[in-house]
Amino acid sequence: MGFWLRFNLLVFTIAILSTPVLSDLILSKVDRRIDLTSQIVRITSNLKVENAGSSLVSEVLLAFPELQAKNLVYLVATANEGKGKTKGSSVSLPIESANPKGMPPALNIYSVSLPKALGEGDAVTLDVLAVFTHTLKPFPEKITQADIQLVLYQDSAHYLSPYAVKFQSLSIKLPDGRIESYTKIENTKIHGSEIKYGPYENLQPFSFLPIVVHFETNQPFAVAKELVKEIEVSHWGNVQVTECYNIVHEGAKSKGEFSRLDYQARPQVRGASAIRHLVAKLPPRAHSIYYRDEIGNISTSHLWADSKKIELLMEPRYPMFGGWRTAFTIGYSMPLQDFLFESEGKRFLNISFASPINELVIDNLIVKVVLPEGSRDLSVSIPFAVKQRQESKISHLDVVGRPVVVLEKANIVPEHNQHFQVYYSFNKLSMLSEPFMLISGFFFLFVACIVYVHVDLSISKSSASYLAKLQWDEVRATIQQVESIIKQCLATHEKLEASLRDLSRIGDVQSCKTARKAADSLLKEHSKELKPLLAFLQSSPAASHILPKVEELVVKEKELQEKLMAKHSTIVDCYEKKLGGREIENRIAPQQQKVVALRQEVEDLLEYIDEI
Repeated sequence: MGFWLRFNLLVFTIAILSTPVLSDLILSKVDRRIDLTSQIVRITSNLKVENAGSSLVSEVLLAFPELQAKNLVYLVATANEGKGKTKGSSVSLPIESANPKGMPPALNIYSVSLPKALGEGDAVTLDVLAVFTHTLKPFPEKITQADIQLVLYQDSAHYLSPYAVKFQSLSIKLPDGRIESYTKIENTKIHGSEIKYGPYENLQPFSFLPIVVHFETNQPFAVAKELVKEIEVSHWGNVQVTECYNIVHEGAKSKGEFSRLDYQARPQVRGASAIRHLVAKLPPRAHSIYYRDEIGNISTSHLWADSKKIELLMEPRYPMFGGWRTAFTIGYSMPLQDFLFESEGKRFLNISFASPINELVIDNLIVKVVLPEGSRDLSVSIPFAVKQRQESKISHLDVVGRPVVVLEKANIVPEHNQHFQVYYSFNKLSMLSEPFMLISGFFFLFVACIVYVHVDLSISKSSASYLAKLQWDEVRATIQQVESIIKQCLATHEKLEASLRDLSRIGDVQSCKTARKAADSLLKEHSKELKPLLAFLQSSPAASHILPKVEELVVKEKELQEKLMAKHSTIVDCYEKKLGGREIENRIAPQQQKVVALRQEVEDLLEYIDEI
């Protein structure tokens, strides 16, 4: 209630300090309508202004209390000329902040310039629309999931004006819901969700009669702390729009724990004030529409389209209660011919400024218009004041970058979603730059491929590295031949072992001797084949680091041959003497151990040489 106390002090100050001024003008009739059906407060005032003096008057002053004016974000006035009920065409009038002499310091004064000066007895009818944000105050400030949201609104039942008012009435439109309390004064009526004050007659200048309305509203208080809207123009037939939102629910703050089960069971009761969805009205030919956040695409969205508009209904990943935040991005493409036009040798983009989301308040809006590379002589036409600057953006196939017009404005409401124009000059030949870069790139790629195929990039045959490579290739080939022969020897060894197994099974001594004779012959041939290969390796400097291992491999394989032959002879002799199996095992046990060890060494050497 601290605000309400300050408001009463303001009224007291106005009553003490103010004196009737500008008495030549009077307001013969004032009809005010205050719309409180959303978080945005809209006050529409119909003022019939008459000049009761003899001097000409070319302006009308509008007064707002300072505490109310700080939340004023949009103000527009239109004039209907004529006397009585006869009205002419509506004309939007220029409005400027004014500081006339004799005005109370606690007021903000705005001057409306009339289309023509009013003479004695002349009259004009003004329609004034004032839009306020952050005016409805949650009371209580914190609620649980099951509570309804109640808000306070404070104003004056009398129209605050520096002029005398002959006749005045006020109606306050509330959302459908409970009216907790409201100020009851003379001539107060209530009809459903509408409260009417008045009529009141013969009010003095700066008359002020405070009123308070405490009512239920579960409308979403969605406020975008920041919206970055990027509009990228492509002369190849497309306008791409990307909007990045950072939204907070600025209604009554949520206290206590949130129950998803209770919310899903009865969302109208256990989450009446939560933001469940947002609706964006997109242009009728928008396409390639997406809705995502930092995690990825959000599937809980629905799209309705007809010939006049496209509606995108977006559900956040979680219901938003008071004080909760979310961030997401929507994007869509539009046909270029719907928004780009030509005038006096220049092209201009004609597109809407603010957000397409219904009843969204934007604390800070940044609009970036990215024009094609080569655009110059940039200028902007916009129906209200904004901060302007220029940047550049490097995108695909760009050389110097694309010019970017940046527009920034605070305190945005749906009334600001008007069309603005960005004018620029563009040489049509600049459109050929990207195709030319693509063609050139493919051309040079094909030329590089042709050169690569036809040019010999091998190392010179006379260089030392090339000769060393040739020598090593010869050494490597020789080593592979040695490995092959050794493996053939090992295969012969296996045949000898197989003949011994056959001997133990069928007892044919003669067949076993024949197998040994054949194996001995093969091993001698392999030994002859190894001699020239070893001689080559011994003569080649490139083989110096591997030669000791190759020689060791040959020696170990020779020892393995000898041990196998000795083992074979011993077993055959034992069978000829008809010795028992245990006697045979005792005689060959030392030989078998040596054979196993040698075979393992040979296999290890083969593996080592093969890895080099």
